[in-house]
Amino acid sequence: MKLRVLWIGKTQQEWVRSGIDEYASRIRRYCPLEIGEVREEKASREEAMRERECGRLLKLLPKGARLVLLDEKGTELSSTDFAAMLGRNRDSGVGEMAFAIGGAYGFSAAFREKADSIISLSRMTFTHQMVRVFLLEQLYRGFTILNREPYHH
Repeated sequence: MKLRVLWIGKTQQEWVRSGIDEYASRIRRYCPLEIGEVREEKASREEAMRERECGRLLKLLPKGARLVLLDEKGTELSSTDFAAMLGRNRDSGVGEMAFAIGGAYGFSAAFREKADSIISLSRMTFTHQMVRVFLLEQLYRGFTILNREPYHH
């Protein structure tokens, strides 16, 4: 199974880029991973921003990919439940899973409708920059759980 992680806006902080690089290289030990970054919309109405940003995300979404959105109102999963979700998709023959992190105003209604699931990393609010590293770390943790490796205690 291939993974694709999509987000809106450039990664600005060096420490965030370092974290992304670290966990991306760890994930690639288990499966192919592509990261897609689309331009953030500025100076527009919220709905128009969501529509334009999600239109850009949609162009990076391969046909047939299982789409998982990260949203503060999504279903919260434990790390082991998240790993189980990865494992179920991998084992059922899903060719590609795409995880999308929205912009400052979230996802458009049309893009939400395309989602196979919507999850939340926490009820707390994090910057969109930090969520990139947190998601990649949880993907790596999920694979170590599936492979019964000691990373997750």
